[in-house]
Amino acid sequence: MARATEKKVEKKPKSGSSRGSGGGVRKKLTVYNKFMKDEMSRLKENEPDISHQDRFKQATANWKTAKENPKNAA
Repeated sequence: MARATEKKVEKKPKSGSSRGSGGGVRKKLTVYNKFMKDEMSRLKENEPDISHQDRFKQATANWKTAKENPKNAA
C-alpha cells in the first residue's frame, strides 16, 4: 500500500557545472599554451623514455629561451 504522505523528489541540475552537453565556444589558446602543446608533442616523439614530469620541466625550460615567448622579443 502506498502512503499518502510520500512525495517524489525532483533533482535539479547543478548550475555552473563544467560537465554537460558542451556546445560552448572554446577559448583561444595563448601563445604559451600553444608552445607547450607543440613542445610536449615534440619531446614525446624525440625522447619517449622520459617521464611526463621531466618532459614538462624541459618544455618550461625551453619556453624561457623560445622565440615565441613575448619576454624574449625585446
